[in-house]
Amino acid sequence: MNVLNAIQHRREITRFQNKKIPKEELEKILDAGYLAPSGNNLPSKELLLVANQEMLKQLSKTTPYVPWLANAAAAIVVLGRPDISKYWLQDTSIASGFIWLEAVELGVGGAFGAIYHSEDQQESDRREGYVREALNIPADRRVVAILGLGYPEEQPSAKKHIARESIIHYETFRIDK
Repeated sequence: MNVLNAIQHRREITRFQNKKIPKEELEKILDAGYLAPSGNNLPSKELLLVANQEMLKQLSKTTPYVPWLANAAAAIVVLGRPDISKYWLQDTSIASGFIWLEAVELGVGGAFGAIYHSEDQQESDRREGYVREALNIPADRRVVAILGLGYPEEQPSAKKHIARESIIHYETFRIDK
């Protein structure tokens, strides 16, 4: 599959088959995040693989928006290092996208669970603290997201996108009237 095909076929998968993901495939998915670019090539991202079902169930209680983690085959916790680079949030975001697309390439479904909350520091502290405590993550790391992975129980149809012309501009910003 080419990259655009992976992008076109990517769906938010929150219902998974009860089937393990082979270690080789998990390693390829991790490599996609590892090889993702980072600002100034600084190591401002770290990835933590979780495949233990009890831990996935515990992580599913991080926010009301990630109960599907309880049935995932695995998850990748994406961590940022603000002490290393001011681009930690961008770097982790790019890595998350690369991880998701490699999962699609391998026929593995994924869902993005936002943990870091840029607009509500108290909520972010609560979410990140919960994950940090569960997984023994040092305080100097930011817990940006948890990507749940598993084989899709079903393949949802594509969501309707807003008009392409309202998103893409050429040469200068265009305000539609």
